[in-house]
Amino acid sequence: MDFASLMAKEISKAKSPATPSSTSSGSEQTEPAKTQDKKYVRRAELEAARIAAYNAEQERLQREREERQAQKRKLEEEEAERQREREEKRRRLAEESRKKREEEEAAKERERRKRLGLPELPPAGEKDESTLGEEEVDIPDEELNQKLRDLKEPICLFGENHVARLRRYRRLVRRSMTPQPKLTDGPIPTILEPVSEVDMKIPTALPKDADGRKFLFRQLASYFNMVLLEWERALARRDVSVKQSLTGRQAYNAMVQSRENLKPLFRKFEKNDIDDTLLEPIMEIVHKAQLRRYVDANDAYLRVSIGKAAWPIGVTMVGIHERSAREKLHQGDQQAHILSDEITRKFLQSIKRCLSFAQTRWPPDDQLQIMG
Repeated sequence: MDFASLMAKEISKAKSPATPSSTSSGSEQTEPAKTQDKKYVRRAELEAARIAAYNAEQERLQREREERQAQKRKLEEEEAERQREREEKRRRLAEESRKKREEEEAAKERERRKRLGLPELPPAGEKDESTLGEEEVDIPDEELNQKLRDLKEPICLFGENHVARLRRYRRLVRRSMTPQPKLTDGPIPTILEPVSEVDMKIPTALPKDADGRKFLFRQLASYFNMVLLEWERALARRDVSVKQSLTGRQAYNAMVQSRENLKPLFRKFEKNDIDDTLLEPIMEIVHKAQLRRYVDANDAYLRVSIGKAAWPIGVTMVGIHERSAREKLHQGDQQAHILSDEITRKFLQSIKRCLSFAQTRWPPDDQLQIMG
C-alpha cells in the first residue's frame, strides 16, 4: 500500500458521519459560536463606544462640577451673610462709640467753658441761625459793629452771619450784667473769700455742716496763699547772683511749679468736690504746720501719700496683674492717695514743698520738730 492510499484511508476515517441528534444541535449552536469566536470589531463600533463612554464621563464631571459650584455658592452666601452681620455690628458699635465720644467731648467743652466763664454752646438741634426769632429785635450792621467794638470784642468771627453776631452780642450783654464772683489777689486767684491770719487756725475735726466746710475751705485756701506769698517774697529778696545761679533758678521753678499744681486743689475747694478721706489728712498737715510741729505734719503727709502698707507698686499704673497690687491702696487707713491719679500726686507733693518752706520761714521752738 502506497502513501497516497494510507492518507486517503485516514481522511475517510476522520470524515465519518455524525449522529442526527448531534447534527441538529450543532446546527442550532453554529451562529452563536460564530458570534462568540468573532476575532474583530468594526472601527465604527469602537468609536461609538468611546463616544458613549466619553459623554457619560463628561456628564458625570458636569454633575460634580455643578454640585461643587452649588456648595461653593451656598458657602459664599453664608459667608456674605456673616460678613454683613459683622459689618452691621461694627457700624452699630462705631456709631455708639462716636455718639459716646461726642457726648464726652461736649461735656468736656461745657466744663471748659464753664471753668473759663464762657457762654454755653447752643444745643445741636437748635434751629437755623440764618433767621431771627419772632421775639428777637434786629440791629443794623453798623450799630452792631460799634456795640461789639465798645465791648472790645471782634465784630465778626469766622463763618459768622448777621444773626449769629447779633446773638453773640446779646450773650455778651447778658454776661456783663450778671454779677461775676470776685477773685482774690493772692498767688492763686480764687473766689473763696480770704480770712485773716488770726482766723486761719485749722480745727482738728472735720465740720459736719455746709457753712463749716465752706469756712474750712476758706481757711485752707488762705493758708496756702499766705505760704506761697511768703515764699515768693523770700525768693525776691535774694541777691541777683543767687537768682541767676542754677540753684536759684531751680528754687524759683519749684515755687512756680508748686503754685501751679495747687490750683486743682483750690478748684476742689471752690466746688466742695473733695473726698473726706483726703480732706482730713490735709487738715492734719496744716494743723500740725500751724503748731510748728513739722515732723508730725510730715508723718501725716507720708500716711496720706504712701499709706501705712508697704509700697505695692512702683509706678502709677502697671499693665499686668495690677489688681492685687492696687487693692492694697484702698484698705482703710492704709490708702495711698498719691497713687490715685497724677493731679492728686502733684498737689500733695506741692503741699510737702510748702511744708518744707514753712519750717524755714516759721522755725519751730523744738529743734526735734525740724524735718531732715
